[in-house]
Amino acid sequence: MNNIKAILIKQVKDTMKNKTIFIQFIMFPIFTLIMSNSIKIQEMPENFFVNLFATMYIGMAPLTSMAAIISEEKEKNTLRVLMMSNVKPGEYLLGIGIYVWFVCIIGAAIICAVGKYSIPERLSFMGIMAVGILISLLIGAAIGTCSTTQMMATSITLPVMMIFAFLPMLSLFNETIAKIAKFSYSEQIRLMLAQINNLAIGMETVCIMAVNIVLCLVCFTIAYKKCGYASVTTPGN
Repeated sequence: MNNIKAILIKQVKDTMKNKTIFIQFIMFPIFTLIMSNSIKIQEMPENFFVNLFATMYIGMAPLTSMAAIISEEKEKNTLRVLMMSNVKPGEYLLGIGIYVWFVCIIGAAIICAVGKYSIPERLSFMGIMAVGILISLLIGAAIGTCSTTQMMATSITLPVMMIFAFLPMLSLFNETIAKIAKFSYSEQIRLMLAQINNLAIGMETVCIMAVNIVLCLVCFTIAYKKCGYASVTTPGN
């Protein structure tokens, strides 16, 4: 717990210095505030921008932040120093994961506060967002783990982020894309948020979310075993 706590404190300080990662956490909450309060179109669904930006936030912020943090510390050999200081890989990943998840939850809470929801609906909203953020963290951790440099992580993250962040938005305007998008966790989250006032989670949604979680865990496990921290802790590498 002391190691995890130290990593959390370290990451808070690093985020204040790294404007690129900090922007990831605040960009969509700010967009939600601005768009929801400045654009009023007749017959626009209630909480339209809240649901839209919440889904994009899940597909972008935790994924890119997790990948960027891990890859940057591998590139700068910070991770090697941590490993040689008896910080276990699991402790490191847990510390970073808790930090990114918690900060993203704060962003999700700001987005939720903009929406017009009852207290039970807000609790459901935050629960759905928490699960989505966790899935994105696993994807980001897999990318960061298999990347040797931050540039490499960015090149891998960009297309993955575009798929999960923008696919739900495109599904609103194209039925063919919607049929494909429904198999992604981000689209399922958009659908759940859209019916938050009368939420009924069917078996299809449960199965799709479960499959997405399993696939993400498998990808992370493979990345961890093939490109994990063995090379970080081996002298001379």
